[in-house]
Amino acid sequence: MKKRRGFGMAGTFLVTFFIVVSLGIAGILLFMLLSEENADGVLAEGMQAPEAFALFPEGITERLDEKKDVQETIAQPVSAGRYAEELADEEYLQANKIYPWEAADEDKVTIGFVGDFLLDDEYAIMANLLNRGRTIENGVSQAVLERMRGVDIMVANNEFPFTDRGTPTEEKAFTFRADTAAVSYLHDMGIDVAVLANNHIYDFGETGLLDTLDTLTNAGIPMVGAGRNLEEASAPLYFIVNDIKIAVVAATQIERLENPDTKGATENNAGVFRCLNPGKLYEVVAQAKENSDFVIVYIHWGTENQTEIDWAQIEQAPRIAEAGADLIIGDHPHCLQGITYFGDTPLIYSMGNFWFNSKTLDTGMVQVTIGKEGLEDFQFVPAIQSDCRVDFAYGEEKERILAFMREISPDVNIDGEGFVSKK
Repeated sequence: MKKRRGFGMAGTFLVTFFIVVSLGIAGILLFMLLSEENADGVLAEGMQAPEAFALFPEGITERLDEKKDVQETIAQPVSAGRYAEELADEEYLQANKIYPWEAADEDKVTIGFVGDFLLDDEYAIMANLLNRGRTIENGVSQAVLERMRGVDIMVANNEFPFTDRGTPTEEKAFTFRADTAAVSYLHDMGIDVAVLANNHIYDFGETGLLDTLDTLTNAGIPMVGAGRNLEEASAPLYFIVNDIKIAVVAATQIERLENPDTKGATENNAGVFRCLNPGKLYEVVAQAKENSDFVIVYIHWGTENQTEIDWAQIEQAPRIAEAGADLIIGDHPHCLQGITYFGDTPLIYSMGNFWFNSKTLDTGMVQVTIGKEGLEDFQFVPAIQSDCRVDFAYGEEKERILAFMREISPDVNIDGEGFVSKK
């Protein structure tokens, strides 16, 4: 009977060594192959790269990347949290103006607000900026820019259309428009939301408004308060960030005429979301509250150049809060108006001009912090528009503006840094 020839101890060792090394090399090659495929294709569990980026409406990825590290957001799976189902449905996000967003802090969201700004190069603000060298720092101070860019969401009133076409409204004292290329200045200022519910967005008719909608869309800047029809114009804008869903509603009372120059949107025609008759606004706010955790209403109202609030503000403010608003931001009067509360809802009646004309005017920026339980703080940061520039107020000027705000805001406390609380 033949015996099989053995390798001996040395032979056995060599064979074993060869097998182990071969398996190791194969494992390394397989790992490298999978890693390369993962880097190219898989950004989050169960998501291919196109799907992950598709969660962000067109243009938004670049906007986020300028303000924060968007890769961290994309790398996080959307399978967790209360809004996972919404976040996973790209068509639903786009149809309902919902933007996945990232905050610098995982437990809270900071949002900034400023009033009117104007980029028409036939008026003082832009004419001076162009003469000074075109860069935004020649019109808005570095300190203001850093704060605007530093908040998670920056909201501003876009008091003009972006258009190179159209006909100015006849017999209107002031008609504004900006070249479509000027939209880049919104990126420079860190503006994330353009409010269009105002009495100048229709200065060059429906053509100018439609061009504005297209320009902002192409620039990746969300907008609210106007649209191609009433459904679009009245629709809230939503942000989902830190598993908090925030709604922004914008509407305008101005002009207070039955047949205004600034046309209200209808079922079939483009225009703004008008709220002189406020029933529809209350409905939209209530629906936004049902669909989100925190509702912001940005409203164009009041009487120009008057610090006193008027009848329509008095009438509508408490009703907007009752409908579900958690924060109300007002503008239009071109000057500051007071701060108050309706229940737990803070309201500033007017932010005043932000960067709008050559006059020397007090203004400011409101910054709020929102956490899982709602509003954590509300701060008014004093600023001054002067000589076609805007900068924060310092020293005696800062205290002067804060003292003025305390005088016209008898129902609240405002501390030395502008933080507001109920009395």
